[in-house]
Amino acid sequence: MTGPKSTDTASVQPPEATETALAVVLAALGTAAYAVDEQGRIIAVNALAERMLARPATDLVDHDAHDLLHRDAHGQPLSRAQCAMRPAFLARRTAQADQEWFARGDGRPLPVSWLTTPLNLTGLGDHERVTLVLFHTPDGAEPSSAPAEQVAQPLPELERLALLAETTTQLTSTLDADEAVHRLVSLVVPRLADWVVIDLIRERDEVWRAVVAHAEDGAVTHHEDLQGPMPPVPQQSPMPLSRALRGAASTITSPQTYQQPPDSGITAEQHRLFDATGIHSAAIAPLRSTREVLGAVTLGRSQTPQPFTPADLSLLEDIARRAGLALDNARLYQRQRTVAETMQRHLLPQLPQVPGLQMTARYLPAPDASQVGGDWYDAFPLSDGATALAVGDVVGHDLEAAAGMAQLRNIVRAYAWAQQEPPSRIVDRLDKAVMHIADVPMATMIFARIEETEDGRWYLSWTNAGHPPPLLVTHDGLAHCLTDGHGILLGTGTHHPRPDATTFLPPGSTLLLYTDGLIESPDHSLDEGLHRLRRHAAALAHRPLPAFADQLLRRVRPTDNDDDVVLFTLRTPTPA
Repeated sequence: MTGPKSTDTASVQPPEATETALAVVLAALGTAAYAVDEQGRIIAVNALAERMLARPATDLVDHDAHDLLHRDAHGQPLSRAQCAMRPAFLARRTAQADQEWFARGDGRPLPVSWLTTPLNLTGLGDHERVTLVLFHTPDGAEPSSAPAEQVAQPLPELERLALLAETTTQLTSTLDADEAVHRLVSLVVPRLADWVVIDLIRERDEVWRAVVAHAEDGAVTHHEDLQGPMPPVPQQSPMPLSRALRGAASTITSPQTYQQPPDSGITAEQHRLFDATGIHSAAIAPLRSTREVLGAVTLGRSQTPQPFTPADLSLLEDIARRAGLALDNARLYQRQRTVAETMQRHLLPQLPQVPGLQMTARYLPAPDASQVGGDWYDAFPLSDGATALAVGDVVGHDLEAAAGMAQLRNIVRAYAWAQQEPPSRIVDRLDKAVMHIADVPMATMIFARIEETEDGRWYLSWTNAGHPPPLLVTHDGLAHCLTDGHGILLGTGTHHPRPDATTFLPPGSTLLLYTDGLIESPDHSLDEGLHRLRRHAAALAHRPLPAFADQLLRRVRPTDNDDDVVLFTLRTPTPA
């Protein structure tokens, strides 16, 4: 090969600041590259590019890159209109092309594949907006920057498209951020790399190294000692990971990049990572949504001898783009779930203290829905000294259902306090009101009154508007459903007389009011669900009431039922 002898460091011209920043970037790439300014003039070039182009840096820097290098297959100058690189350069976007030609110093055209990507470097005056051009020669072409057997080959196009399709399917089919990260790991190792590192930006711009995983002998091992909190992202650092976490374009790097004294804590952590893993070549891409930078993904090769090439960056960017959107959707969904669950729990009331009675309630949101719905419970004192009990279910699993639930609860409280009437009359008034002053399509509920009689017994009266029946469990473990007092649900527009039912609660007995999510399952009938509830409630009859409720939910709630659950329990005093 003709051309001057050169070193392995980037050859960069003044000014001094440009030399420092671009030297780090270009030397770290591991492939031939040069940088151009906004006018397309070459401002820096690395040693690999000097060797491949058979030109010293002094013959490249300050020259227009298009005029100097771009040629057709016959070695003739290429017009700007025919240049595939120019539109991407002007738009400052990443692009790549194969079967292009550059002019060598000896006059021969050099077949190349190239990738161009914008690079923003602050504090460099006229050279803050830089474009990097990375290039390599196809198989069999000379000169090559590495032995042919060590040149990494990109995935064939069909495999690439299949991987992207699988990535899209896998990452968009979950709304759990941790699961999305887990799936991303399984997609890229060992198919593309021996190592994968995922750094995520959390609240207040804190960085967390969520994954350091290594694929070896068909298994993926997570290295927790390398995971955990990371130092903050420096705003001026030109180092690859810092730039990726600021949203810059993807890049290729190696341990040599981190041999100099670290410019920040996060750079020191990268040095530690390379030392601990033995990675000799890495490709880093940002994880971005349409709104913000979410983190960065790093692929590393240690056992695989071939280094990453610019051709690998396009695939990594496509994968990272899909992963960023999936993580953003998962985070938005999680925020919605948190807000909705907080809203739901604030809507649900504190239980009153009633001398002689124990009460506890549990609310479990739907596992795969929006974590908010129409299941509700209430207990409050009445003006005549009795205590009102209510459990209901508004149709739907969204904010409208939650709002309808709050309306029903408030209307019931107002009617029950003002009107000293049997439960059936209160619910009848509520049913008529639902049609006119509440945004509730349909609902079921049980409304009851419980009061202590003069002889110390507890008297229960109730009405049931299309709801699963209450369950009464005696202290001796006898369990039966209270099927009396059953009427039609609320909101049908038809008005039939509603029945009342009454019973005395035995000493030490437990009353259960619940919603259908506790017993309903696609795998069995409601009768089977009620049978399971009776069996387990009877077996737990002697448990303290909080433990009774928790164990009953754990044993009875179907794992395949995507519905929220309310369980309200009440226990009368046990005789001394």
